[in-house]
Amino acid sequence: MKKLIFDMFENSGQLDVENIVLRLSVAVVIAVFIYMSYMLSHEGSIYSKKFNVSLMALTVITTTVMIVIGNNIALSLGMVGALSIVRFRTAIKDSRDTIYIFWAIVTGICCGVGDFYVAGIGGAATFIILLIFGRIKNDNRVLLIIRTSRVNEEHVEAVVFQYFSNKADLRVKNTTNTSTEFIYEISKRILERAQKNAAVKGKKISITDALYETGDIEYCNIVTQNDEISG
Repeated sequence: MKKLIFDMFENSGQLDVENIVLRLSVAVVIAVFIYMSYMLSHEGSIYSKKFNVSLMALTVITTTVMIVIGNNIALSLGMVGALSIVRFRTAIKDSRDTIYIFWAIVTGICCGVGDFYVAGIGGAATFIILLIFGRIKNDNRVLLIIRTSRVNEEHVEAVVFQYFSNKADLRVKNTTNTSTEFIYEISKRILERAQKNAAVKGKKISITDALYETGDIEYCNIVTQNDEISG
């Protein structure tokens, strides 16, 4: 019984140099596809070249860890214990970044244990899905923030209703003895459509200009919200 337990904790998964190089090479090749996929599916300010390079390194590192662990149960338990103390504080800007992190880790695991077909086929399927659907964006939300005097509340509400009808959702209304602040939420598409309709009807003024014409407007801000996740 003691010998059986001892054999279980021995490293029975020794690999030669050729197998190690092969597994790492496959991991590097798939990591390049991960790099290309991330670059193609992200654009603008949400694209981070450093994060993209980190994904490639994560794939190779995970493969190396799996090669080291092999069939050694004791080493695998020690590795889990060592990694459990690591705390990641990097904020994820885009929800898709989590997918790429898992893709890199899973690829490293598959390559580390020699399941190249699983890594290749799964990676190809993921690459196609992210290539086709990765660039799809939600309709960005727009916040219309207006601060005016209390006596001008009805005029502001009338202008907003005139431009957006019932499609502008009043999220916040802050009031004091002398002032009122409105925060409306609308979609970017509805905002653009309202501007076009106003031009067609001959107004040719933006919603902000129409609000300032009512008088007693302290400020009028338009803030665009997107899918980025801040920490």
